[in-house]
Amino acid sequence: MDDNMSVSFRKQLLMINEHLGTEEVEALKFLCSDLLSFRQLEAVKSAQDIFQFLMTKDFLNKKDTFILAELLYRIRYHSLLQDLGYTKEEVRENLCHKGKVSNYRQMLYELSEDITREDLQRAMFLLRDKLPKKLTSMQSCLELLTFLEKQALLAENNLQTLEKICEDISPDLLAIINKYKMERVSVQESSLSANSAASFSHHRLGQFHSGGDVGLLISSQETPVKSLGSKIYESYSSESGSLREHVESVHFIAARQDDKAVNVTHGISELREAQPARTSDPENKIEKPIIYKMDGPHRGYCLIINNSNFIGTLQERRGSCKDAESLARVFTWLGLDVKTYPDQTSVEIENLMQEWRTWNDHRDRDCFVCCILSHGESGSIYGADEQEVPIRRIMSYFTARQCPQLAEKPKLFFIQACQGKEIQQAVYIEADAQNPDLLPIQQRVSPSESIPEEADFLLGMATVDGYASFRHIQQGTWYIQALCNKLQLLVPRGEDILSILTEVNEDVSKRADNLGRKKQMPQPAYTLRKKLIFPVPRNPPPLQQQ
Repeated sequence: MDDNMSVSFRKQLLMINEHLGTEEVEALKFLCSDLLSFRQLEAVKSAQDIFQFLMTKDFLNKKDTFILAELLYRIRYHSLLQDLGYTKEEVRENLCHKGKVSNYRQMLYELSEDITREDLQRAMFLLRDKLPKKLTSMQSCLELLTFLEKQALLAENNLQTLEKICEDISPDLLAIINKYKMERVSVQESSLSANSAASFSHHRLGQFHSGGDVGLLISSQETPVKSLGSKIYESYSSESGSLREHVESVHFIAARQDDKAVNVTHGISELREAQPARTSDPENKIEKPIIYKMDGPHRGYCLIINNSNFIGTLQERRGSCKDAESLARVFTWLGLDVKTYPDQTSVEIENLMQEWRTWNDHRDRDCFVCCILSHGESGSIYGADEQEVPIRRIMSYFTARQCPQLAEKPKLFFIQACQGKEIQQAVYIEADAQNPDLLPIQQRVSPSESIPEEADFLLGMATVDGYASFRHIQQGTWYIQALCNKLQLLVPRGEDILSILTEVNEDVSKRADNLGRKKQMPQPAYTLRKKLIFPVPRNPPPLQQQ
């Protein structure tokens, strides 16, 4: 019986190993840096090697798999937790007393996830004198952090070099380091208080038992207090002034009170607090999230309308082709059939919506996605003829009445367009708006008013109403590039679409123009009734294939 359990346990580890790619293995190695020796980590070629080393040190065995659950939780591969018999909530609750990864290691890993490729290149340039020639083209931030630790330039009590790098490449990153430092001070104070109390108790008990043969043995060494470093911030109070001021300056026009079917997320915080519909299993008494069915023979269609050139006075949207190509690669990877339509007039856009509304193949598809890249104003986008098309009208073609084949299926719309004010751009930055003046309040249309008043819609807007969105003329828009990157990173980890869009919000909110003055905040709105989780593709993400 015990042999059968052992074989079953190893089969379980092999299955998990097959789901983890090169990036995940590097992340696991980094998180285990304090648990395994340098020689062991150097020998790691796959996740399977890490599991074996953890078993050798008795961190992992068939009766206690929590260390593996913790590691999967840290790299946000939540879809694999159920294979170990855990839920995300159970792991989070047990981390404070069963977790093995230090707060210091967590902080560094969290920092690495927020450092972009451009940030990494700037950091390597700043450290060029300290880097050997063979390491001047590091591919990941974890590689750089590991190098700094090996050179004694980075340690739990030596963060000066890291802080200087973050201050130079992206000051917003200092919030993560400051949060860790505050937690460390809090833990040290708690530990000192506990030790003082223990010392006092020992002294008092010694007075009572000093004359007898029997005494109470009290250790003056207390178990160190571990503080849980949460991945998700409840507030941005420790963020730098510029970001905090930007977030506070974002205005959201709330949905009307009589909008019965509209559930709108007000920026980052409410998306994080949003709870999916859940159902209870009376037999096991375990609540399970209700998830949209995404296992049909065909995933669905993805339309990409890419308006780069305009007939009149609107500027060419240079860099938009980069967005269209990225979207096509990512949604093809996710299993959708992608159709791209360049430079569509307002009439052609409506004709396309009419055509796809009546497409019979929707019946055998799991979902529908539509991405529109154009100039825009509040509540609308521009056709190539510079005529406005209301976003609400575009989405209304796919209501249950207009398109019964998509009834009760998720319909996702991603809009990359300004929704108001054009901002004076810095070098390589352009704004996707026409009018330089901010639209009057009464003319603005919030995303909640653009969504049809029925279930199963999601609208991802590049920016909040009344604000500009930004586009790099070579690398594409901040929003679409962040969306594509986060889909590739988080779909393999089993994250749902709302969690992914929360990460997109955080990514875009930390970007700025060359002078650090221009900011952007995306805004999702939705009437989804269930969690939407894309199945994990068999092929690696497009980024890993390049």
